[in-house]
This record gives sequence, structure tokens and C-alpha cells, in this order.
Amino acid sequence: MTLNLIAIRRELHQIPEIGLEEYKTQAYLLQQLEGLLSTCSFASIKTWRTGIVVTLTGYAAEKTIAWRTDIDGLPIVEETGLDFASQHEGRMHACGHDFHMTIALGLLEKIAEQQPKNNFLILFQPAEENLAGGKLMYEAGVLEDCKPDEFYALHVRPDLKVGALATNTSTLFAGTCEVKITFTGKGGHAAFPHTANDALVAASYFVTQVQSIVSRNVDPIEGAVVTFGSFHAGTTNNVIAETAHLHGTIRSLTREMGQLVQKRVKAVAEGIAASFGVAVSIDLIEAGYLPVENNPELAGQFMAFYENDPEVTMLDCLPAMTGEDFGFLLSKIPGVMFWLGVDTPYPLHNPKLSPDEAALPFAVEKVGNFLASRLNGASSV
Repeated sequence: MTLNLIAIRRELHQIPEIGLEEYKTQAYLLQQLEGLLSTCSFASIKTWRTGIVVTLTGYAAEKTIAWRTDIDGLPIVEETGLDFASQHEGRMHACGHDFHMTIALGLLEKIAEQQPKNNFLILFQPAEENLAGGKLMYEAGVLEDCKPDEFYALHVRPDLKVGALATNTSTLFAGTCEVKITFTGKGGHAAFPHTANDALVAASYFVTQVQSIVSRNVDPIEGAVVTFGSFHAGTTNNVIAETAHLHGTIRSLTREMGQLVQKRVKAVAEGIAASFGVAVSIDLIEAGYLPVENNPELAGQFMAFYENDPEVTMLDCLPAMTGEDFGFLLSKIPGVMFWLGVDTPYPLHNPKLSPDEAALPFAVEKVGNFLASRLNGASSV
């Protein structure tokens, strides 16, 4: 069986689903896997909710090398105009997970051609975008039967040309924390503000004051982000708002900085509430979105592997404030995440994102070569 990578990607692109609702996606992947591995005596497949774990047992296994791909889509209305655009209204693979899945299938086909010396595991993980599916699967014990010694993953990157890979030997992506804050005062008539307690005004002061955290509490060399993208208060023009709801995100490159910023957000919110005499509730949700911290030794070996390959542009890149739940898995198992260039003018999560499909065979060949070197006994490259 020789996979048609372009056809697979386009079929997956048409059926994006939100995290832990990837039923069609899982069924499609299982169909591909069963065809791919039907005569492979050293392969096994198991499922967990909408996730899948595939294991190739090595003939003289001393370790397990693992690859992770995410499988969920986003709640975005597609605007690409492609013939194979999403068939699911309000859903789109706008983060490139259709690419990720296709590459994972291609890597599996490449590795399964001949039984490797060491074990190879592929994790098809749901809910990367919303519920930290990697953490859920890990904590459910799905990796215990063949626990990885090294974990690898990629993410498409629109602003890099096809043929480029990029990573570093430290932190690649930020850790993220979701923030939900509600200020509760006393509603009333706009003409009698002295009889009410305006939650909207208190929340407005908070939004402006919280900006001082990054400028005055965060080491400028380290960096952090505090963004509140949603603010809902009141019902009409002449009624003082009783409640104000804020929804935001905190991003940092280390767990320690993340904890500091969370502490300061909480303190500022509580201080504003006290000064205005309103109540406040604060919900800080880290879930499984820790910083993506590459193992320095493995990342160095990964980067060195491509030094003499003229078809690969290997870039040492700065960290990004993008969040990724692969950080949780890397907090448990050493490994590397890297960017794959897909050369498109539209950024991730954009309704017009349309990556260059030439990146698919490139990734399967080049990344497959690296994985084969790890699977067949190489301790370094």
C-alpha cells in the first residue's frame, strides 16, 4: 500500500471536528491504519475515546521512540474557497492538523516497511486546541504498555518556506493559562449611580491596571503576555451593570514566570475589587498547556542530523508565545518539537490558511530518515 498523501490530507481537511468529538476523523484514521498495517505482524492498534495509539514492536527493542500528532480542528468558518473545503459548518483545520495527521500516516508507512530494532509508537491525540488531550491520554495510562523514552512532534509554520525545519535547544512554545474573572456589584438605574455599584467600571479599571504586570513585574529578557480578549457587561445604555465577565490568557516561557504572572493577576483583581467594594471570582485554568521545553541533548542531535542535507534548511529559532499541549508530554518524557515550513501568507488560525502540500512528502522523507536513525540503534547522530 502506497499512501496518496495529497488525497488523504484533502479528505481529512473536509471533516474537521472539535476536541473529543473527532468521531469521523478517528474512523477515517482507523480505516487508513487497518489498510496500512493489515499484513504487519509487529503492529498493534488501540483506541482511547477519539484518540488512537499505534505501536510497532521492535525486533530487539531497548527503547521506544514516539511520534505525536494532533487530530482536532477549530471552531472557524473556512474562507479558503478550496474545492475540498470543510464540509462541517463552522469547523476548519485552520491550525494544520490535517497536515499533521497525514504526515503521521506517511511516517508510519515508511517505518513499517521493515521491522525496526526499537519500538515505534504514534499517538493520534484529540483535543489539542481545547482540552489538553495529551494530558488526558497520558493520565488515562494509554502509554503505560509501551512508555516512550523519546517523544517527537512537529507543527506547521506558515512563514517558513517548504524545505525548512526550525527548533531550538530550549523552550519552543510558551505555557498558557486561561483566565476567567467575574466582578459582581449592584445593578441600578443609570440616573441614580449612588444607589448602585458598577461592576463595569471596576472591570474597566482592572483591564487597564493589569497591563502593568508585564511592564513592571516581568523580567524584560524573559517576557510574558497578559491578554484579555473578551469583556461582557451590562444589558442596555441606562442600566448600571451588576456583573462584568472577562476572559483572557496568560503566556510565559517558563512555569516559574507563569506562576508569578498568575499571582499578580489575582492580586490586581482582588485589589481593584476591594477598592470599588465589589466581589470578584477568579478562575485560573492551566490544564495541560505547559511550556514546550525541548530536551537540549535530543534537540541538538535532531538539528545536527540535517547539517549535511542540502534539501533541508535547519533553523535555530527563537521561542514563540504560541501555546501547545505537547508541553505536558515533554514535562514527562524527553523529546523535541519543531516547526515545519508550509509557505502560506495566512497565519495559523486564519480562515484562509492554505499550506503548501509540497511540505507533505518532504516531511515524510526527511523526518522519517531521522526517526529511522533513532529507531535502529543510533544513540547520537
